[in-house]
Amino acid sequence: MILGGAQENTLLTVDGLSRKPGVSAVLVTGPTAGPEGELLEEAGRRGIEVILAGSLRRRVAPLRDLGAYRELKKIIGRLAPDVVHTHSSKAGILGREAAHALRIGAITHTIHGLPFHPYQSGVLNALYITAERRAGRYCRKIIAVADAMARGAVEARIGPREKFVTIYSGMEVEPFLAGTGRRAVRERLGIGPDELVIGKIARLFHLKGHRYVLDAAPRILEVLPNARFLFVGDGVLREELAGQARRLGVDGRVIFAGLRPQREIPELLSAMDVLVHASLREGLARSIPQAMLSGLPVVSFDIDGAGEVVIDGKTGCLVRPQDVGALADATVRLLTHPEQARAMGREGRELCRDKFRADAMVDGIYKLYEELPN
Repeated sequence: MILGGAQENTLLTVDGLSRKPGVSAVLVTGPTAGPEGELLEEAGRRGIEVILAGSLRRRVAPLRDLGAYRELKKIIGRLAPDVVHTHSSKAGILGREAAHALRIGAITHTIHGLPFHPYQSGVLNALYITAERRAGRYCRKIIAVADAMARGAVEARIGPREKFVTIYSGMEVEPFLAGTGRRAVRERLGIGPDELVIGKIARLFHLKGHRYVLDAAPRILEVLPNARFLFVGDGVLREELAGQARRLGVDGRVIFAGLRPQREIPELLSAMDVLVHASLREGLARSIPQAMLSGLPVVSFDIDGAGEVVIDGKTGCLVRPQDVGALADATVRLLTHPEQARAMGREGRELCRDKFRADAMVDGIYKLYEELPN
């Protein structure tokens, strides 16, 4: 339960389901460690029942994972649930295997991002695909957070198309729609009133694409010397990215804001003028609809589900993955045409206002549960 989109989705799902009449929802998760923050404290504040499975860790380790499977099986057996709903790749595979072994009839899974992709070894991809195909057989329905995730799963023969349903990852939209705090946040971060802020919200982690934004920075600053880059998040690449900024001579224009609680994200977005999303792999990053709800245009690499909300020329700009020049050009174009940027922000807000409400997500999931076999 690090600070991340899949984790926020899961937290809001459990919280929302717990408020349904006659429903008891329990969150089972492994320990949270590392520099990427955690959401367990928020789960406690919301009164969510949490069970920690000590052997369920993020890194693949076959012997420990076997222990995690046994631990999950014991937990699920004790709870005797009507529905088991898994999230993420490894936990999803182990959880579905354990639920199936216990003859749980109603099993489903949410694909937040496919575990197989071009940026890892073919052997690991083959192992994940094999495991996902097997676990997919236990599900009558599988939820995808974007149509692109469903297409990718079908292409990998995880299941037939009719098995998949898209339910967009919900969030509490009102704080983003409010759009308050711009001046105060900028003052706190040392950003001047006339500076243009290019923001990115993501863990400082592999494949998240911060290095492409930094590579684009000199080109952007050549045209817009009053631009600032605001990175919200932390992770294992913090020092490496800070070093890259120094080598490029842009470190004075980059702000590493570090980890921030979810409640601060709306005001941080209000301090930005454009959001840049340069990840190479993502189901549908929550920061994109969050930015749009805040009235911002978005520049994004055209990957996975991004194109389902970043409508090129209407709510933002889509560019080819890893194309630093196109990323820089699109960002400059939006910042030098503020009326067009504002119009894109308005279009994005209308597109996302209802589609990404947490209540809509929970209602869709609850309806799906009712359709699952007992």
